Amino acid sequence: MNRDALTTPLLDASPAVDASRYGFEVPARVESVSRARRQVSERLDLWGVHGDVHDTALLIVSELVTNAVVHTGGHLVSCQLRLTEAQLRITVHDQGTAPTGPRVCYGIEEERGRGLLLVETLSAAWGTHDCEHGHGRVVWSELALGDAPFETVWSC
Repeated sequence: MNRDALTTPLLDASPAVDASRYGFEVPARVESVSRARRQVSERLDLWGVHGDVHDTALLIVSELVTNAVVHTGGHLVSCQLRLTEAQLRITVHDQGTAPTGPRVCYGIEEERGRGLLLVETLSAAWGTHDCEHGHGRVVWSELALGDAPFETVWSC
């Protein structure tokens, strides 16, 4: 199923949470990173998300999609945005089959491998888990919006 331009209201277990969701898939190729950034930028503009949150979201999407393309052997990478009044959640799902998950590299001597350190630094919360069904991994990041109180609704 191709989720390009899929946008639906997200039904949340908490009736007090009003959220919107947008998802898409891109081929697992290096040139798809710029496409993912463009699609996220367009959606955030449509939702009225600007400034630092917009720019930070694009940086995080770049890092997560790049990791999914470079470090996994899948054919597709999916990305989902979930927007509430208080936060933006970015989720990237790859089709990888490697036995180990992503890890943060804290060494400053290395030329590569610091993308997740950047994600960790910029996110209010972030995490990773294997897919429940089939192969692949999910990496997510949450960004607080403005002065709204931040509260993660997922325990990871």
